[in-house]
Amino acid sequence: MDSLSDRPPKPVSDPALFYSRHVFCCTNERPAGHPRGCCKLKDAEKLRNYLKVRAKEAGLGDVRINAAGCLDRCELGPTMVIYPEGVWYSYRSQADLDEILETHLLNGGRVERLMLTPDQKPPGKG
Repeated sequence: MDSLSDRPPKPVSDPALFYSRHVFCCTNERPAGHPRGCCKLKDAEKLRNYLKVRAKEAGLGDVRINAAGCLDRCELGPTMVIYPEGVWYSYRSQADLDEILETHLLNGGRVERLMLTPDQKPPGKG
């Protein structure tokens, strides 16, 4: 199978989703000076905690905000992926997270300026 479109269809017997959306925020820490960097040193934990509080305040009881280990996009971080859509974001601030919360999690849209694509390379790695 070469792409997502080549994957077999979801079996009819799969249960309903437990959460409407599951947000994985990388909080991985690498040693200081690691060439790939890490999300934790870019305030990933503080930002994830902020998003978790804001989602609760917005009444999103069916959305789970989780810390994740390395999502392997270190140079583009901090990063998150939202399932079941499989949409990846890079974010830097509480304002970015507020926009993701409002646009994606509350209204089902996408924040295109923050989205990552599967083929996206880190800056300078072109």
